[in-house]
Amino acid sequence: MAGSLPDAVTATDLAPAPRPLAQATPAIAVLVPCYNEEASIAKVVRDFRAALPGCVVYVYDNNSKDRTIEQARAAGAVVRCETLQGKGNVVRRMFADVEADIYVMVDGDDTYDAGKAPELVRKLVDEQLDMVNGARVADWETYRRGHRFGNVLLTTLVTMVFGKRTQDMLSGYRVFSRRFVKSFPVLAGGFEIETELVVHALEMRMPIGEVETPYKDRAPGSVSKLSTFRDGFRILWMIGKLIKEERPMQFFGIASLLLAMLSVGIAVPLFTEYFATGLVPRFPTAVLATGLGLLSFLSLTAGLILETVTRGRREMKRLKYLEIPAPAFDPAGIGMPR
Repeated sequence: MAGSLPDAVTATDLAPAPRPLAQATPAIAVLVPCYNEEASIAKVVRDFRAALPGCVVYVYDNNSKDRTIEQARAAGAVVRCETLQGKGNVVRRMFADVEADIYVMVDGDDTYDAGKAPELVRKLVDEQLDMVNGARVADWETYRRGHRFGNVLLTTLVTMVFGKRTQDMLSGYRVFSRRFVKSFPVLAGGFEIETELVVHALEMRMPIGEVETPYKDRAPGSVSKLSTFRDGFRILWMIGKLIKEERPMQFFGIASLLLAMLSVGIAVPLFTEYFATGLVPRFPTAVLATGLGLLSFLSLTAGLILETVTRGRREMKRLKYLEIPAPAFDPAGIGMPR
């Protein structure tokens, strides 16, 4: 009969394919970017190996001048080197090189609590998230004054533009799924990498979570590599770039509005004088007003065009993200108490 199924095809053949069973134990990689952390790196490696049994700790040295490499290797870490200076460059290399199911990224200065790592990993697995942020909880005295103000200011700026889904945007303690790491195009070169990580998750509307974690002082002999003003301005510049690239209509629309207001403000006295006398004695001012008006329309046009381009880029990134299966692991196989 026309339209009938071939004899060889059965109902079983037409049934949807079963979902793959969850793996028993995920491969966990602890990623530690380092620069001159001789005083603390061995303790960080030992603490995370104890907190996450079976994990592999990768220490990526970024041109250290002290004995960071020797201390990390003696503590049991896999040590690799990245010669391009800057945390963003190290993260790019780590994400490209390391193969795992779950990635824990933490600074090598021993300011984060390794004992919280199982809870962060558990939250990622139980809720099938792509990123879990370790939000720092500490007395204000633990933060340098400039860092405290900068963290609040920069987090507020990102929240206003991209949405509020994290309390601590600049935390260096995070857990990622494989599909986050392998679909994230790292562009930052320095400490602005944390901003880029958060904005990427927000723009892709990934499922993310947050766990409060203690934050403590550095170990004696360990010195912060973060410059309050230099790196603060770099992070602020990165936020501006991300707004331009991810929200072009807002960015160029505001520029268009400001130019239009300036053009009108300059032109109003000219029109008033023209209607009163029939003359335009300030011709250069008229040219300036006209030029600002044209720039306003050009800015608006650029925003409209780039908004379409950005949507296409976002769709391509989303398709790349969907190529990688969601994390699916048996919680009982992680080897950590619930």
